Amino acid sequence: MPLCLYNHYALYFHIGETEKKCFIEEIPDETMVIGKYRTQLWDKQTSSFLPSTPGLGMHVEIKDPDTKIILSRQYGSDGRFTFTSHTPGEHQICLHSNSTKMALFAGGKLRVHLDIQVGEHTNNYPEIAAKDKLTELQLRVRQLLDQVEQIQKEQNYQRYREERFRMTSESTNQRVLWWSIAQTLILIVTGIWQMKHLKSFFEAKKLV
Repeated sequence: MPLCLYNHYALYFHIGETEKKCFIEEIPDETMVIGKYRTQLWDKQTSSFLPSTPGLGMHVEIKDPDTKIILSRQYGSDGRFTFTSHTPGEHQICLHSNSTKMALFAGGKLRVHLDIQVGEHTNNYPEIAAKDKLTELQLRVRQLLDQVEQIQKEQNYQRYREERFRMTSESTNQRVLWWSIAQTLILIVTGIWQMKHLKSFFEAKKLV
């Protein structure tokens, strides 16, 4: 289930015991990402989701655009994970239950609430203001500076994507050109061979 959004989003989804759910987030380099989740197990007796799922664990795995694992860790039924991107591009965020208790699911389903924050949205500004003793104006300036920095990162990432697209297009055009040349050479060689073959045939029949 791919998903490409920016800055901040929240959603929920359902999974089975052995099912893995993955999301794709396009992230500039050197950008912090914070994810928070909580789980709810379906209760057949009440036909509703339980407010909490004690004893259940979730495994979170993050891969960078080069499919290198940058985070792989087990958490509880509620959890918070953070990572910083070092390569711009599509990062894959996967979650699945690490529970081995078959009776816990019993053929039911699990609802997972996921909240993802990217870039300046990861900053806790009230906490920053209290820690650095910032006035309201100073805090607002700090927020604007963080937003400008994030915009610069987004612009750099867009330029990076354009450069990669241009390189891919040039490479594709070059391959098409060489393939066309190869086809032309094959046709020429085939034509010459056919002409020689026909000439030999007619000479053998003493028609030429």
